[in-house]
Amino acid sequence: MKAIMFQGTGSNVGKSIFVAGLCRLARKKKISVAPFKPQNMSNNSFVTIDNGEIGRSQAFQAFSCGIEPHSDMNPVLLKPQSNSMCQIILNGKIFRTIDAIDYKLYKKEILEVAYQSFLRLKEKYDLVLVEGAGSPAEINLRKNDIANMGFATKAKIPVIIIGDIDRGGVIAQIVGTKEVLSIQDRKLVVGFIINKFRGNYSLFKEGYDFICKKTQWNGYGVLPYFDKCYRFPAEDSFDIKFKTKKNSFKIICLQLSRISNFDDLDPLAQEPGITVQMLKRGEKIPNDADFVIIPGSKSTIDDIIFIKENNWDLDLKNHLKKGKPILGICAGFQILGKEVNDPNNIESKQKKIKGLGFLNVSTYMQREKKTIKVSACHLESGLIFDGFEIHLGETIGPDCKKPFSKIEGRYEGAISKDGLVMGSYVHGMFKSNQFRSFFLKKNFGIESNYNYDKNLDSALDEFSNLISKNIQVQKLLNL
Repeated sequence: MKAIMFQGTGSNVGKSIFVAGLCRLARKKKISVAPFKPQNMSNNSFVTIDNGEIGRSQAFQAFSCGIEPHSDMNPVLLKPQSNSMCQIILNGKIFRTIDAIDYKLYKKEILEVAYQSFLRLKEKYDLVLVEGAGSPAEINLRKNDIANMGFATKAKIPVIIIGDIDRGGVIAQIVGTKEVLSIQDRKLVVGFIINKFRGNYSLFKEGYDFICKKTQWNGYGVLPYFDKCYRFPAEDSFDIKFKTKKNSFKIICLQLSRISNFDDLDPLAQEPGITVQMLKRGEKIPNDADFVIIPGSKSTIDDIIFIKENNWDLDLKNHLKKGKPILGICAGFQILGKEVNDPNNIESKQKKIKGLGFLNVSTYMQREKKTIKVSACHLESGLIFDGFEIHLGETIGPDCKKPFSKIEGRYEGAISKDGLVMGSYVHGMFKSNQFRSFFLKKNFGIESNYNYDKNLDSALDEFSNLISKNIQVQKLLNL
């Protein structure tokens, strides 16, 4: 069995996408490969084949491998619920919600859980590509570390450091990383990769050679910037980059303070005639918005308050007066209702709050979280789309008598009497080419022939070829 761990000089240096590309390259070489991230922190999650919850990037990496995502691929998922509270997902299920500062009390126990997941993957696959989180240079977090060197030490696997030259300062980042690592941790690092390079390599060669000499680490190559990476699902809300297209249909998505599962928007954003704009704090919903989506959230009540603070509730009223539609997905569905009740303070310190009132429904938070893969039938079209549900609340009310879809004999979602306001608990509906095509044609008159998965596959193949040409892949695999 082979395993390699890829750590970064910081967050967002491209570890997730690089591992996805390397997964695809290994798959092309007929290697049985799986991704693994011992600890992730993200509210953008995915429901696995065993009805567990993992980070979105590991689900994408599994897609790149051609295998079903499993909870073992990301055994520890931290979901920030407020500035101080964090929900711990362990082996795909809620372990507990704690004050973030208390997480250190559980790290030693949780490291063993992560290691056991890794061992199970080792038994099933020829190659496991492990992704770190943040940076190993955060020495204040080193004790009982799960995310980076602590796990590499436990699993006895070699480490490659990835640096992002696009943000500047990559020489200092890599050299500085070595300087702050302990002697024992340094021994695990076998080399580095430079990521997101633009321009003429000859201008950087002196810097590349300096890193090799100063660190005594092997350089495994310089990877050019891949301009189609916008097709890949982002995991962090700060990474959302949608292209603006001239004279296009405009979809506005409210960037909630605790936004989650915003990859629901990816298939729409990649439609040739559509621009998806993330509306940030303090911005108004523009008058030329054709369609508004309220996405998922880790804290529904807090984001109802956030919406009202930004006067988006007033903007949405004006949007509806123009006869233009709104869709709420998961927490977005709950937000559109008359009220949200949380009597046991599961998500918030507030037990009850008035929603936006655009749907005649009420939501009640439950202690048990629903995480389930589903195949839903859209009632208006009769089309089937695959997706997943991941929520705590149950929603009831008169508008539920006009549901959005049907799942194995039960109805879900709601539509207002005038048909302008829609809500559904199902994530991933727009990945279905047929459903997306119908939805756009029926509601907006837009013709769509875009094949989302085919284009995602094509971009992954192209990216893996870029890795093959610029990175010493065989040397990596020989580790």
